[in-house]
Amino acid sequence: APCPQWPYCRKRCSYCNFNTYVVPAVDEAAVRSCLVREAQTLLRLSQVHSVTSVFFGGGTPSLASPGTIAAVLEAVAGAAHLPAGAEVTLEANPSSTSASALDGFRAAGVNRLSIGIQVRGALPAAAAAAPRGPIVTVLPPQSLDDAELRMLGREHTAAEALKAVEAARGLFPGRTSIDLLFGLPGQSRDAWAQGLEATLRVCDDHISLYQLTLERGTALAAQVRGGALPAPPQDLLADMYQTARNVLVAAGFRHYEVSNFARKGALSTHNLSYWQAEQYIGVGPGAHGRFVLRAEGGCGREARVQTLEPVAWMREVQSQGHGTRSRAVLSPLEQLEELLTLGLRTDEGITHKRWGHFSPQLSLQAVFGEPGEARALQQEGWLVLDNGGLRCTWAGLAVLDSLLPDLLWQLQRV
Repeated sequence: APCPQWPYCRKRCSYCNFNTYVVPAVDEAAVRSCLVREAQTLLRLSQVHSVTSVFFGGGTPSLASPGTIAAVLEAVAGAAHLPAGAEVTLEANPSSTSASALDGFRAAGVNRLSIGIQVRGALPAAAAAAPRGPIVTVLPPQSLDDAELRMLGREHTAAEALKAVEAARGLFPGRTSIDLLFGLPGQSRDAWAQGLEATLRVCDDHISLYQLTLERGTALAAQVRGGALPAPPQDLLADMYQTARNVLVAAGFRHYEVSNFARKGALSTHNLSYWQAEQYIGVGPGAHGRFVLRAEGGCGREARVQTLEPVAWMREVQSQGHGTRSRAVLSPLEQLEELLTLGLRTDEGITHKRWGHFSPQLSLQAVFGEPGEARALQQEGWLVLDNGGLRCTWAGLAVLDSLLPDLLWQLQRV
C-alpha cells in the first residue's frame, strides 16, 4: 500500500502539527519527478508483487495537479501490479476542489475522496437534498458559523465546503467518507448532537470520528493554554464519543475501528492495511513505511521515515533514488507490539492466523490466555479471547489506550 505525501498547504490550520509547509510557489515538476522516482525505488526494494491501495495524503494533495497524481499512479503500476479496482484515495480541501479539478483527479485514477469541511446544526436545504456520493471531512459547528471555521484556521467558508461536497458526490457516487472532529474549544453537547444529525442527512457510508488534540506548538493550543479559549472537560469528551457511537450504530453503521464507522461494506481498504499490520510504503517528505527489503536480501520488517524538509528530501531523492532519513529492522517483539496496538483498534481484533504470521512459536493463548493482566481485563468485561482471536468488547474499544499498557507489559514478560 503506497502512501505518497504532498507536504504543501496554502495555509496552516490552527490545530495542525503535521509536516506541512506554506511556501510562495512550488516547483511541481520537480516534486512530481521525485515522488515518481522514490515510489519506483522503494517498490523495487520491497519487491511487492501487487498493490491493494494508494493513499495521497498531506499537506493538501488536492493542490497538486491531476497530472502529478496520474504520474505517481503510473509509476506504481509500472513497478507492481495495480488492480483496476484498487482503492485510490485523495485527501482534499473544499477550497481546492472545483468540479473541474475533481473531474481531473477522477480521470487520473482517483476513486475515493476525502474532503475537509465544517458543519454544526441544521444544514442548508440545498445541501440536505444533494445527491449521495464521496469522502468528506465534517468538523462540527453551525453550517453558516464561519467564526468557528476561522478559529480552526480553515481557509474556506461553510457554504464553499458544502458546494465542494455536492460536486464531489456527483463525480464519486457511493465513495464518500466524512471525518467528524469533536472536542473543539467551547463546543457544547447540544451542538455536537445537532452536528451528528446534520451529518447523517448528507453522509454516505463511511464516517471517521476524531477527538481534537491540542498539540504543543500549535496556535489553538496556545490560545487554550492562555485562557483565550476554554478546554473541553474530559467527561464531556467521553460523552460526545459515546453519543456518536450510539447514533451511528443506530443508523446502520458498523463500528469497525476505534475512530471509524462504515455501512454496506464501505470499510477503508487502505486504513485496514495499517491496523492489520500489512506492509506499506511511505513516499514523500516525512512519510513513514513498514516493509521488508527483499531486493537487498532482507527478511525482517523495517520501519522507515523519509526526510521531513521537502527541499532536503528532493536533493536526497535526486542523488540516491530515495530520501530515507532513518531505517531500523524491527525486532520480533517490536512487531508484535505494533500488531497488538493496531490490531486491537478494530472490532475484529487480532485473529489467531494474523498473530501466527508474526509469532509462529508463541500463540495468542500462550501469551494472553494465562493468568495475568489480560485475563483480568477479560473478567472485567474489557477484552475477549476466544476461537476468533483477541479483541476488545464494545466498552473496551472506548478505553483502549488505558488497556494497552497492561497488555504490552504482559507481552514483554512472556
